[in-house]
Amino acid sequence: MRDRTTLGAPRFAYAPALGAIHYGPARMPSRESPEQAIEILLSRALTACEIDFEGRFWMDYEFAERLGLLARENGVVLSVHAPLAGFMGHAERGKKLNMAVGMLDHSAGIAAACGAELVVFLLNRTREAAIDSVVEQLAELRARLEQKGRAVPFGVEVMGRVRDLGSLEDVVAISSRLGWVRPVLDFAHMHATSDGAFTDVDAFASALEAVDDVLEPDAPFHIHFSDIAYANRNETKHLSYGEGTLRAEPLRDALARFSRPATVISESPDEASTGEIGAVLLGTSSARRSS
Repeated sequence: MRDRTTLGAPRFAYAPALGAIHYGPARMPSRESPEQAIEILLSRALTACEIDFEGRFWMDYEFAERLGLLARENGVVLSVHAPLAGFMGHAERGKKLNMAVGMLDHSAGIAAACGAELVVFLLNRTREAAIDSVVEQLAELRARLEQKGRAVPFGVEVMGRVRDLGSLEDVVAISSRLGWVRPVLDFAHMHATSDGAFTDVDAFASALEAVDDVLEPDAPFHIHFSDIAYANRNETKHLSYGEGTLRAEPLRDALARFSRPATVISESPDEASTGEIGAVLLGTSSARRSS
């Protein structure tokens, strides 16, 4: 493994200024080494990245600790996306819930090792009587993590299917009852479930305001963004930027109304789209590149 001095001096201040935007991809650009991953992010002027465990855990603790050190030195904000099976809201206790708790526990361990901002996780249940069980299961998870020194913030993502648990109102309600759980605004999902309503600044600002009300003072907004295809108010797939109707300009202008910093993660399916969105959000004249 190369010495970290090959990366040169830190290029960004790690602590975000009020209203600052950290932006980057939803996938680590390299799994070969922490040095290579950070080098690629810096070469593309990206200052955030979500560690992609949706399919499987691929990073060990040594990799995570090294990655966290280099990220801090170079002003890159990290977050972790837990495996898709690590969701909360199980209707019954047993093997599936135990497996989910184990996945979230391990995700928290990696997050603690690399200094990640939070662990993003999903919900998966119909809405009826589900919020109470989610809060109960998360409280039990928190007690387990505290015993292991892994009590990192978690982020509950707004879902993309209109009948499922996980609307903006649902995640705000959960977060308001658990101070260590933060809403994760997925504007692609919200655009889908609203039948394309996120087209102006006020729509974005209203969602941000709802989250702002339940976040602790020093916590940044955590946002997922990409263009999106949908049918019957349900997401169908992420699109290359410009193929759908979701645009970054209203998000940029809505964020400017708040002093709270933001971490925006691109879930676009291609590098060029991530660059285009970043150019809008960060006010650059040329597209930024990401993987």
